[in-house]
Amino acid sequence: MLDNAQALVAEARKKGVLIVHVPITFTDDYRELRADAYGILANVKAGGAFKKTEWGGAICDAMAPQEGDIIVEGKRGLCGFASTNLDFILGQRKIENIALAGFLTNCCVESSMRSAYEKGYHVFTLKDCCAATSQEAHDAAITHTFPMFSVPVTHGELLAKLG
Repeated sequence: MLDNAQALVAEARKKGVLIVHVPITFTDDYRELRADAYGILANVKAGGAFKKTEWGGAICDAMAPQEGDIIVEGKRGLCGFASTNLDFILGQRKIENIALAGFLTNCCVESSMRSAYEKGYHVFTLKDCCAATSQEAHDAAITHTFPMFSVPVTHGELLAKLG
């Protein structure tokens, strides 16, 4: 997954594609979350994950932003659009097509995919540039959900479309 994503981003940059990173981060005390948070966000809080001041809140070295990339601030939940200015950034650049990758396939990627679809973007979701906590969860999202809200592609198929 990570090797595929890294290869895709490197080639896409060469072709002039805008790369946008939308990391999820929280303050050290998770004050952005409800005190009675449940589900995956409760697990994030309980595990001390994605703190902006720690390693877990950093973008991994393999996907490190480069000059010209955009880093969207403010993602505090599952969807890349919900608590950020991502839609504004894309709209300002008149972007109509979005290719999504990341972690978790069946959570953040899926949430962002659905929102992008409903906002009218043409969405490509990268089957081999996403991962979940299990192969079963990953495969279920790709098989059943991705085709409803996107065009599921591999990184090679997307690169071929870019020319």
